[in-house]
Amino acid sequence: MKYLLFIALGGASGAVARYLLATWMHSWWEGRFPIGTLAVNMLGSFAIGIVYVLLVEKQFIHANWQGVLMVGFLGAFTTFSTFSLEAITLLEAGHIAQAAGYMIGSAIVCVAMAGLAIQVTRTLV
Repeated sequence: MKYLLFIALGGASGAVARYLLATWMHSWWEGRFPIGTLAVNMLGSFAIGIVYVLLVEKQFIHANWQGVLMVGFLGAFTTFSTFSLEAITLLEAGHIAQAAGYMIGSAIVCVAMAGLAIQVTRTLV
């Protein structure tokens, strides 16, 4: 039961961090493109690559942290549910090119960020 509480605390922290970062990004970007969500997903994808190597491959941190960091914090931090809603909103508003760029760019860039983080972390650790 204590383990679930730690996952929940990680999730709450990740949700707050997502909100703060996305809000800050949207405050200085005044376009229709959802830059805050893209930034959060890129950062979260990069972070999960680092955490994966440190926890799963190298086992530098106790395995209990996997749930707290990967499931809790990063699970709540990354926002693909918000991503989906924003893509639909762009499509429904008739911004087809922006929606397509957002969907394709998010998928490619976030997978690339996770791969880059894995390679960099493997090299450094």
